[in-house]
Amino acid sequence: MSARRWLWTFAMASAAAWTANDAYPAEAPTGKPHIVVILADDLGWGDVGFHGGEIKTPNLDRLAFSGARLEQFYVQPVCSPTRAALLTGRYPMRHGLQVGVVRPWAQYGLPLEERTLPQALREAGYATAICGKWHLGHFRPEYLPTRRGFDRQYGHYQGAIDYFTHQRDGGHDWHRDDQACYDQGYSTFLLADEAIRIVRQHHRSKPLFLYLAFNAVHAPHQVPPAYLEPYRHLDEPRRTYAGMVAAMDEAIGRVLAALDEKQMRQNTLVVFSSDNGGPAPGRVTSNGRYRAGKGTLYEGGVRVAAFATWEGHIKPGTVVDQPLHIVDWYPTLLKLAGASLEQKLPLDGRDAWPTIAQGKPSPHNEILFNAAPASGAILVGQWKLVIHGGLGTAEGQHVKAKPRGKRAKAGEPIELFHLAVDPYEKENLALKHPEKVRELRARYEKLAGQATPPRTAPKPAGFRSPKVWGQGE
Repeated sequence: MSARRWLWTFAMASAAAWTANDAYPAEAPTGKPHIVVILADDLGWGDVGFHGGEIKTPNLDRLAFSGARLEQFYVQPVCSPTRAALLTGRYPMRHGLQVGVVRPWAQYGLPLEERTLPQALREAGYATAICGKWHLGHFRPEYLPTRRGFDRQYGHYQGAIDYFTHQRDGGHDWHRDDQACYDQGYSTFLLADEAIRIVRQHHRSKPLFLYLAFNAVHAPHQVPPAYLEPYRHLDEPRRTYAGMVAAMDEAIGRVLAALDEKQMRQNTLVVFSSDNGGPAPGRVTSNGRYRAGKGTLYEGGVRVAAFATWEGHIKPGTVVDQPLHIVDWYPTLLKLAGASLEQKLPLDGRDAWPTIAQGKPSPHNEILFNAAPASGAILVGQWKLVIHGGLGTAEGQHVKAKPRGKRAKAGEPIELFHLAVDPYEKENLALKHPEKVRELRARYEKLAGQATPPRTAPKPAGFRSPKVWGQGE
């Protein structure tokens, strides 16, 4: 049986388990679910089995088909901004994090006045833990995870660490409860081990929020040799990347098994997403037919593989084609947890539960993909306006995306797409629909006018990495 045929059969079997009489609550369910948010790093949209990919991801596939696949789910073009959006429900341009990522030497992070998701959930009685990548500032202790709402922390503060030595630029970056930790092993498996330990030690009577933020499958591309063998037909670097995806999928399966053993799974909402589209599509990753990849504002950069599953609350085999954004998880999870949404700073996220669980339309009138000084994009309905779509990489450099269609004016990087009929952004409609360009541009400028000036961190002359990141910078 082919992989795609198996996936279709699995989806049909899952859906058949529900009868026409199965009822879903009109409002959010009562009680406090356990919440597990799993964030992959640089995973391509087409590199999962449930999107027909060639890499085997059986655990992700089972999860995806047991709940709702979010097929128009958006994030930010790169890492730190997506994490900031997830943990605050606010667009990164409000944090000054709309350009690039938090660099190792940066003297800033997620602003301290921001209320974070773990802080809000802890107020509602949750135990909170992060296993994995933080990437929201480590230059002072008050910016570290245990000061931002997490009871427990395990993992690393920044990106691009070595998977085996856990170093970044010669400095050690592996920590437990924000103190240096020297556990040995492959980081993907260490993070799963810690997540399993947290689940096994947890008392089921208290709701748990577990944020499992893998550095997989971000470069450097490294994996134990055994995971390369099934993909020997692929060329490097895709072969190693495929092994990394498979290793991450295995790790996720082990965490799910721990939830089952603890009899917590039935009352656990599992959310999965990548933090941005896959980099170097066609050479390393696959974003399917979506245009471009990481660091761009095209669909291949901001539309990612994502799903949500919760037994008895999300119908198996659900497909959500409505546009949602990662900022939506903040208010959605707080509402499900019975936490207060009252706070000083206004939210950009919207409650997505009716869309996910009851098939309602998107709660958004518009979604802002980014608003940086030289680039930005906005979605209104299914109309998408893109300004300098190839700007905004992790390194603050230009990503060359092949031009498609005509420019709105000679030399002006304005593009307009109608995603309902052109999800792969092949035809620039800006010349055909100048009135739509004006409409979307006005809405974009209104939001862009609310942006905080971006924080940037040029590498200081003579900078030397500390022995341990997060201590003594």
